[in-house]
Amino acid sequence: MMKSDQSMKWWVDGKFGLFIHWGPSSVGGVEIGWGRMSHPHDHPGHPQVSDAEYDAYYHRFDPVDFDADFIVRTAKQAGMKYIVFTTKHHDGFSNWHTQFSDYSIAHTPFKRDICRELADAVHRHGLKLGWYYSTRDWFHPDYLVGDNSKYNDFYHGQIRELLTQYGEVSLLWFDHVAGTWADYRFRELFEMIHELQPGILVNNRAARFVFGHKAGQPDPEIAELTKGDFDTPEGRIGVFQADYPWESCIHMSVHAEPGGWSYRPDAVTSSFSECVKMLAACVTGCGNLLLNIGPMANGRLRPEELENLQLFAPWIETYGESLYNTKGGPYINGEWGGATMCGDDLYLHVFQWTEGHLKLPPLPRTVMSCTELGGENVTCEQLQRDLVLTLNSAKKSGVHSVVKLQLEPGSPVPFIAVDGSLAEELGRAQYAALENPMELPGDQSRD
Repeated sequence: MMKSDQSMKWWVDGKFGLFIHWGPSSVGGVEIGWGRMSHPHDHPGHPQVSDAEYDAYYHRFDPVDFDADFIVRTAKQAGMKYIVFTTKHHDGFSNWHTQFSDYSIAHTPFKRDICRELADAVHRHGLKLGWYYSTRDWFHPDYLVGDNSKYNDFYHGQIRELLTQYGEVSLLWFDHVAGTWADYRFRELFEMIHELQPGILVNNRAARFVFGHKAGQPDPEIAELTKGDFDTPEGRIGVFQADYPWESCIHMSVHAEPGGWSYRPDAVTSSFSECVKMLAACVTGCGNLLLNIGPMANGRLRPEELENLQLFAPWIETYGESLYNTKGGPYINGEWGGATMCGDDLYLHVFQWTEGHLKLPPLPRTVMSCTELGGENVTCEQLQRDLVLTLNSAKKSGVHSVVKLQLEPGSPVPFIAVDGSLAEELGRAQYAALENPMELPGDQSRD
């Protein structure tokens, strides 16, 4: 069940997090989990190696250059407010010193507890800590065997370790569940989670693929419980959704074949301007961005990914006010760009200019001033039927424009549909009737 607005505030206001997929798969340069041949193949197309080869990677996993403090400092300087790390992916390997399995970082040449070092660095630098945990486990011998009780004991025990041994944990990010509703003890799981970490946020995937497999109907209370605190569109920008929190998780590097979450040597890293656009598209749609990196086998960050993270620092210094502590809207975002609002300040993230102009529907309040945060010369004209922005000088950088409009004080601005935006498809009427931007009906971003 979703937390109260106050409990969600740090996350909703924070907007931007770092996702880290990492483990022994980086030794072979294959996709984490999915590179192992014996999996259900419900996500086809991944290059694969034999189970024996994949399961032996951990014998060579020795990331001697891993520096948790450097990674966390880099994320903080990039404007990220939280970090979510893969404690265990579908391959079953545990990145901490778990007492429940020998298939863990403790039994590698590296030996050091990666989760411990990351957690300490996150707390030291004032970010929020999140653990990714895959309920799926293609290595564990008891996974989905019989009534699954042995595996339930195992994964509940691991969750208990993660929530008791590393200080405050602010977020738990589940991923993938197979089987039936009867295979899991979700009520027991969530009671334990909230007892151990009362303020924790949980995503919507604790029972995600139980739904997908249509394995009977759960108790309504359990269905509501496992819906979690926020939605998780994956590998894409979620559409405008103001009635329920959401976060797009997107990998910075993309492989020609499926994957790119973990280190793939021949993956192509998105440009910095593309990463910035991802962030703006999420925030203007009332969501967050969890931007993923995949460290190399030696523990260092992929150079192209590191460069992007470092480029965020000056960009955030200039444009951060248009993201943090804002709400998406009032203009419904689309290919043209999007908008955010904080008090009487309205920020337009403009992705597309048409011969130096952007024409939007009129605002119900007077624009008192117009400035482009990057210093370009932009003017604003309020007409009866249009709000017209004009870019009077060439862009100084390769990233999109961010225009700040200061509005006269007044009542809340309702959502405003824009030609070519998603609002046109969903129906202009449902937005025109809205006076409170946080009352948008429906659920458009959920997978």
